[in-house]
Amino acid sequence: MEAAPYGVVHFFPGGTKDQYEASIAAVHPGEGLLPDGQTFHAAGPSAGGWTIMAVHESKESWEKFRDGILMPRMQAGIE
Repeated sequence: MEAAPYGVVHFFPGGTKDQYEASIAAVHPGEGLLPDGQTFHAAGPSAGGWTIMAVHESKESWEKFRDGILMPRMQAGIE
């Protein structure tokens, strides 16, 4: 079975543009570049916070990014 694109939507209550930009700087490979396996990324202010939408090549691609890059780097910023 061929892998299907996999989309994820994150809503951050109370999130700000500055917080979003800091998180992107931490997890994306460079300005205007997407992580391996990510094919689309959009974000912006929404009622009560900030919403991010990303599409990955597959669910496995998302899980690799989430577990290997996103979560470790976000947790490092919290500690």
